[in-house]
Amino acid sequence: MGLRSVLVAGVALFGTLSHAASSFSPARPPAIPLAVKGPYLNSWLDVGSDGGNGGHLAGEWAKFWTQQVTGWTGFIRVDGTAYTWLGAAPGADVVDQLEFSYTSTRSSFVMSVADKVEMNITFLSPVTPNDLRRQSLVFSYLEVTVSALDGGAHDVQLYADVSAEWASGSLDSIVTWDYQSADGVAYHTFQLQDQAPISETNNQANWGTWFWSTQDGENLSWQSGEDTVVRGAFITGGSLPNSKDSNYRAVQDKWPVFGFAHNLGSVGSGSVSILYTIGITQDGAVSLLGTGSDLTVYPALWNDYFGSNVEAMTFFYNDYPEAARLATELDNKVAADSLAAAGQNYLTLTSLSVRQTFGALQFTGTDSDPLVFLKEISSNSDIQTVDVIFPAIPLILYTNPTLLNYLLKPLFLNQENGHYPNTNAIHDLGTFPVARGYPDGSDEPQPLEECGNMIIMVLAYAQRTNDNAYLTQHYPILKQWAGYLVDEALIPADQISTDDFAGSLANQTNLALKGIIGLRAMSEIADRTGNTDDAKSFGDTATSYISQWQGFGINSAASPPHATLSYGDADSHGLLYNLYANSLLGFGADFVPQSVYDMQSAFYPTIALEYGVPLDTRHSYTKSDWELWCAAITDAETRDLFLRLIAGWIDSTPTNMPLTDLYQADTGNYPSGLGFTARPVVGGHFSLLALP
Repeated sequence: MGLRSVLVAGVALFGTLSHAASSFSPARPPAIPLAVKGPYLNSWLDVGSDGGNGGHLAGEWAKFWTQQVTGWTGFIRVDGTAYTWLGAAPGADVVDQLEFSYTSTRSSFVMSVADKVEMNITFLSPVTPNDLRRQSLVFSYLEVTVSALDGGAHDVQLYADVSAEWASGSLDSIVTWDYQSADGVAYHTFQLQDQAPISETNNQANWGTWFWSTQDGENLSWQSGEDTVVRGAFITGGSLPNSKDSNYRAVQDKWPVFGFAHNLGSVGSGSVSILYTIGITQDGAVSLLGTGSDLTVYPALWNDYFGSNVEAMTFFYNDYPEAARLATELDNKVAADSLAAAGQNYLTLTSLSVRQTFGALQFTGTDSDPLVFLKEISSNSDIQTVDVIFPAIPLILYTNPTLLNYLLKPLFLNQENGHYPNTNAIHDLGTFPVARGYPDGSDEPQPLEECGNMIIMVLAYAQRTNDNAYLTQHYPILKQWAGYLVDEALIPADQISTDDFAGSLANQTNLALKGIIGLRAMSEIADRTGNTDDAKSFGDTATSYISQWQGFGINSAASPPHATLSYGDADSHGLLYNLYANSLLGFGADFVPQSVYDMQSAFYPTIALEYGVPLDTRHSYTKSDWELWCAAITDAETRDLFLRLIAGWIDSTPTNMPLTDLYQADTGNYPSGLGFTARPVVGGHFSLLALP
């Protein structure tokens, strides 16, 4: 019987899962980000009552976003007695968790060990949007600081391991491993014996090398081997035998783990810190059908900055002081800007959204020609989904608008090189990590949606960077997509929008608005590129359409008046989130009348439920990204209502996986059959901070 099968019984025999009361600041999220730096380094602690343990680091396994365990275990021995501070391995009582807090880049815990020793545990996943070298490294930090609580001195040893579960989505896969040291860093490596580059099993990579690292030194001992053997050696004796198990085997065959033990000696009031890092290196990262007739494998971007994966790993480990400084800089910026924009409830949302958004991005190419690929995590694992990039752009624009260029580049490479036959913009490029596109034009049909999204995003990038040459480069295909909008935007045919789970519908008011704003955007693109006749034509059409749209899509007779979900359905309504693009691009009341903004601002509070405003009249669920797009362009009172409801939902939702953008506005739980999690669309929570 494997460890997973006997875990509950083992804990009952050898340990206690009782917890002291812990505070949670600024909220108790549905899941806590631990190591979240890319689509494959994406480990969380389940919290919500649907399956988590309430947010305690000890007593719960860390998990990949799909809920596969990423075995991560920590013990501490104080005066000869062992305690668990991380994970759910049996064999020791758990420490008492006193506090948890999060920022944009950090998840931090404060623990008490038998009222003798305090532990400060920080998981730091750096986000450096303006430093591609650092952002390219798919690694994360874990720092543990220990000091005495009671004024005395205590004999302390610290232990941490990771399991082979990180390396594969199949527990039957055979893993190999090794132990080495370089540049002052001791490290375990582990990887699949049979590598299958650019492929996945259960959303985990089938290729690459994992590194689990710490500082080398005389106080360090290590071991690789069976979980109970390695962990038992530390629990019993406080050290490891510096030995390697050479019996390479399947992940679930005696559960190989890779352990470190540090003898901290006598610990008093002065603190002692140990640093660990976990990460993955891959040579090739994504394949794309772009230039040429065959797939091109794009290297992971870190390869352009470092001569080897060991060099990359040791740089990351030894870079911790600077990485921590940069992380604090970003944390402070997000905090100051969010508080100034809308207060603490807003910061609760924004600071939880940064790692999740960037954790869906894979940086590839070279420093001179980078490409960023996005994985549509959880909803269907598509790559470069246009209507998933679109809601995420507020965070991208806020942190570094140039990243939007890198995100759109694969889409242009595929379509401008003749690999997509339709005249509208493509929906996505396939299934991550293979961006083959759809040479037969069989992508999910969201033609109006994606034409509007692409044109709006391109102009948003150009406005913030003044890169008009970019507009000229892509002008022919942008004009082609705008032509589609001329034909289709005003009276949308029966089709799905980005909210495809809600079903197909004709004459969608919100979808039409996106297309019309897209035409207004195309007018500015034409003007910026010297195409004056096009600028006038697209501008005149947009002006005509927005006037007609108000007659088709607004129920002026209602009390209060509101936009409808679809033309002519007077009793219907929905979040008019596409209006946000009008403000994002600076068109304002010169294009869409202020009366439309004021009307929606007055209407939303009348339909609010306990945890938010429903997406539309067809269902009682809502989407937090679109709610925040609406909140950003309402009056302060309605904005604060949105924020209060959503922040309250985060703090009380029973959902237990990485932050979902789709939830029931009445109960706070997942909609039936729709368990979205860890999606990058939460970048849309930065809607207020992205406005010009």
